[in-house]
Amino acid sequence: MQPRPTPFALLVAVVAGALPSVLAAQDQEVLHPRDAFPYSAQADADRVLLSFEVPDGYYLYRERFGFESATSVVTLGSAEFPPGAIYEDEFFGVQEIYRGEFDISVPYTRSGSVRQLELELRLQGCADIGLCYPPQRWTSLVELPQGEPATGGASSLIFGGAADDLLPVDEAFVMNARFDGANELVVAWQIAPGYYLYSDKFGFEADGGLGLGNASLPPGEPHYDENFGDVEVFYDYVEATIPFSRASPDEIPVTVRGQFQGCRENSICYPPGEQTMALVLPAASEFAVPAGGGDVMVSEQDRLAALVLSDSWLIVLGTFYGLGLLLAFTPCVLPMVPILSGIIAGQDKVTATRGFALSFSYVMGMAVTYTAAGALAALAGEQIQAIFQRPWIITLFAGLFVVLALGMFGLYELQVPAAIQTRVNKLASRQKGGTFAGVAVMGALSALIVTTCVAPPLVATLAVIGQSGDVVRGAGALFALSLGMGSPLLLVGASAGKLLPHAGAWMNVVKAGFGVMMLGLAIWMMERILPGSVTLTLWALLVFLTGVFLGAFEPLPQDPAAPRRLAKGLGVLACLYGALMLIGATLGGENPLRPLPRGALLALNGLPVQTEQLDFVDVETVTALDGLLAEARAAGRPVMVDFTAEWCVSCKEMEEYTFPDPGVVAALEPFMLLRADVTANDDNDQELLDRFNSFGPPTIAFFDRQGLEREPYKLVGYVPAEEFAAHVDRLAAL
Repeated sequence: MQPRPTPFALLVAVVAGALPSVLAAQDQEVLHPRDAFPYSAQADADRVLLSFEVPDGYYLYRERFGFESATSVVTLGSAEFPPGAIYEDEFFGVQEIYRGEFDISVPYTRSGSVRQLELELRLQGCADIGLCYPPQRWTSLVELPQGEPATGGASSLIFGGAADDLLPVDEAFVMNARFDGANELVVAWQIAPGYYLYSDKFGFEADGGLGLGNASLPPGEPHYDENFGDVEVFYDYVEATIPFSRASPDEIPVTVRGQFQGCRENSICYPPGEQTMALVLPAASEFAVPAGGGDVMVSEQDRLAALVLSDSWLIVLGTFYGLGLLLAFTPCVLPMVPILSGIIAGQDKVTATRGFALSFSYVMGMAVTYTAAGALAALAGEQIQAIFQRPWIITLFAGLFVVLALGMFGLYELQVPAAIQTRVNKLASRQKGGTFAGVAVMGALSALIVTTCVAPPLVATLAVIGQSGDVVRGAGALFALSLGMGSPLLLVGASAGKLLPHAGAWMNVVKAGFGVMMLGLAIWMMERILPGSVTLTLWALLVFLTGVFLGAFEPLPQDPAAPRRLAKGLGVLACLYGALMLIGATLGGENPLRPLPRGALLALNGLPVQTEQLDFVDVETVTALDGLLAEARAAGRPVMVDFTAEWCVSCKEMEEYTFPDPGVVAALEPFMLLRADVTANDDNDQELLDRFNSFGPPTIAFFDRQGLEREPYKLVGYVPAEEFAAHVDRLAAL
């Protein structure tokens, strides 16, 4: 089987021509992967037959199929495929594909009397509108016949026992659903006498723009099952409480789907089933105000998502442009300023008009790419940040900044090869066209790699695209957000033509200054993958050498000019600070703004160090998370789950400024504190993020003392200490 393309390779392949295709799909609903590639599986004595019914406009690649047995005593043979259609794929070349209805047969052998096969299916497909889904990995339970194969009727759907007076599954287990609050769904089953449902077989889905949280179930009754061992089951009646986020505060039609599996006592067991129910979610204003008074809690990202869907285009674009303008002054976007300034400083002749045109090219490259990548990532369910935060990509991009910096210092001149220059010169306008295109490419790369923070506006737009399928509105809000983020860069470009000198020795000084900024950017990026003490050492060297460059160790002439005095003074300070950072690095310091670690001087003098610190428990899998949540629920403790990553700038801000604050430490004292590090972005990380409908860190989720996730209290992005403490106090009172 051919190796599967990585999400990074797939997204890069699609982004180049994705935006026109995405916009062309504005009148088409893009299906969820499970709706685009539905299938059923059934087995006879020696084969598993998978039947697919792919809707019009979608197709699957033959070479992307894979089949594995997660049941130890069942071994799968080589799959038998029907003939497919030959298709010249834009991204993967000539491929064999399947459309419509088709079957795949997989032979199997088993040892022992196992009655179920846990089949892991891998597949990948695309939509004709130009969207390719990432590789999918699905698991299903397939009932294996016992003895002679069943010949049909109800007994072919069950295993063991007789079925003469067996109730149909929809009569044995009757589902009902209702909304108990603006953000709380209850799904219940009435269970016929003599029947039971498994506690761990429930699953819940809903459309209509609802993002479901973690379901809470009451404790079940202990039961030994010959198929599943020691389990918990429910008799008579059970209901699950599910918190959710809503895309709009208005009334919404919703379809709820509940998955389950149950048995008749001392008789047969049904295969996994699903029931659906159509509901209408009332407007948030129709629900009662909480007992403590005040408004119904709605998270900031949910309010923004509702704005995207419910208001006029003018309000949507204006609001998200303003939010982007605010994001432009965060540590995640500010690094773009020296990038663009360095590009402009490297030009031979810069006027205000040319500086503005260069910055406009940069901003448009950033905005278009950010919009297309965001829309595709939301549709495909990918985590947009982590895709471009692989260590080799970060290292490559940091190396590019080092190369640009050395060019600024005059060690060499970056030029297009002479042969290419000559040929392009004949086409005229080589310098302008080439420069603008290169600047646009730099803006596109910066959008994907430099801006690594999620914030409520970004999460809102991605949620609208991913949950409601409204690509045009979501992409429009993303584009306005990107333009807002880039607007200050237009001022930088326009002013550079007036502020930068056009010739002379001063120009070399300016270029060298931007070279230092480029090296600083390279170190800032490598912070995501290098140990803190190493990056602090790199900062120390850069600051110290900058001081040397400013003349810290050069004697002043008689009657020096004021600028020369100022440069030497700044150089001496830079050298002193660089030396202080080197000392801090040897003591275990990591923060260049506070090079000496907390308590270092006290520790050196043998005095006790007292620091406020939160005690987090690391969580690596959903299974581990569920166990800790059950433990907290039994103890009556609320829970906070913090998502972080090494490449997440806002996460580091939270760890440095918010979590150590005494008020925050006191507010979180009753909470069990869990932390999920999703730096690797592996399958376990993606499963954890999907559990909370999260598009990446920093995201903080909360559970109350009853073990219910309080979706409206979810926080996204950096939150100052005082605001965070007040938020937690409000939640702890529930």
